[in-house]
Amino acid sequence: MDKSITEEALQPVYKEFTELIGMEAMLKIFNYYRGSQLLLPAHLYDRIAVRTQILKQYNGHNEAELVRKYGYSQRWVAKVVKDETKL
Repeated sequence: MDKSITEEALQPVYKEFTELIGMEAMLKIFNYYRGSQLLLPAHLYDRIAVRTQILKQYNGHNEAELVRKYGYSQRWVAKVVKDETKL
């Protein structure tokens, strides 16, 4: 750990990052993004890319598995499949 960093005086968000990922990774994030505002999407995966993956991977019986894998709702996954079968 960098001895020049006083952990007790860190901004709360940087304290949380330090607890989650460690001091070294937190400092990388700080140095790269400092001064920026970050908005982290609720979903890890991009909706358009997931749609493509669902259509590739759907086998008629694995809707629930795709819901768990990509973190989108069952309703949305079903709509993706339904819209594709209409074409």
